[in-house]
Amino acid sequence: MAFFQETRPAREPFLNAPASVLWLIAGLLAAHAARALAPEAVGNRILTTYAFVPARYSNETLAAHGIAPARAFEQAATFVSYLFLHANFTHVIINSLWLLAFGPAVARRLGTLLFFVFFVICGIAAAALHLALNWGSLIPVIGASGSVAGLMGAGIRIMYRERTLTFGERPKLAPIFAPPVLFFSAVWVIVNIVAGLTGFGLTDNMALVAWEAHLGGYFTGLLLIGPFDVLRARRQTPQAA
Repeated sequence: MAFFQETRPAREPFLNAPASVLWLIAGLLAAHAARALAPEAVGNRILTTYAFVPARYSNETLAAHGIAPARAFEQAATFVSYLFLHANFTHVIINSLWLLAFGPAVARRLGTLLFFVFFVICGIAAAALHLALNWGSLIPVIGASGSVAGLMGAGIRIMYRERTLTFGERPKLAPIFAPPVLFFSAVWVIVNIVAGLTGFGLTDNMALVAWEAHLGGYFTGLLLIGPFDVLRARRQTPQAA
């Protein structure tokens, strides 16, 4: 595994995270604390309304169970709102730790605004793939790990980026087909398929972001970090007078 030693950049202090990452973690923790401290009826109402439920988009399933169709706003909002709902403090803390591990590299590479946009898009893509593969399911999906998986996909291309040959040149991202990226991606796919086959990540009445969402978020991050990186580079390039 020599390529790991040749391309891995120097490690940065673990807690030296950009403010944007810390704000996002604080937001996840605050959102869960607010729901946990709310009256039980209110907390359950928030979960019912803002978790991602594939059945919400299937008129046939809704009609079969006598459920009124959701409003367009609710259907759109849950593609994002589910990211800020967690089953318990253990769930949100685990996601926060993964975010702290992979978020800083992406936040430094993209800047604050693009980092937040990237996080949300990965979460939307994660929910979309889960919806496509679980059409009509009544099981709610919650948790930020779909978006965090996207940061993981992006982070692996940043951490194994090409060395800078010219002083001041912006280091290029590792290619998608670079050996370390392929290796990490293969491991991630296998782990999530095993999780899907064993039911890991599922509780009796909800999914703590299912394996399909993990894969959707991961590969979205892996692919979209390229265009986002180009956009960031253009925003940093001084415009000619």
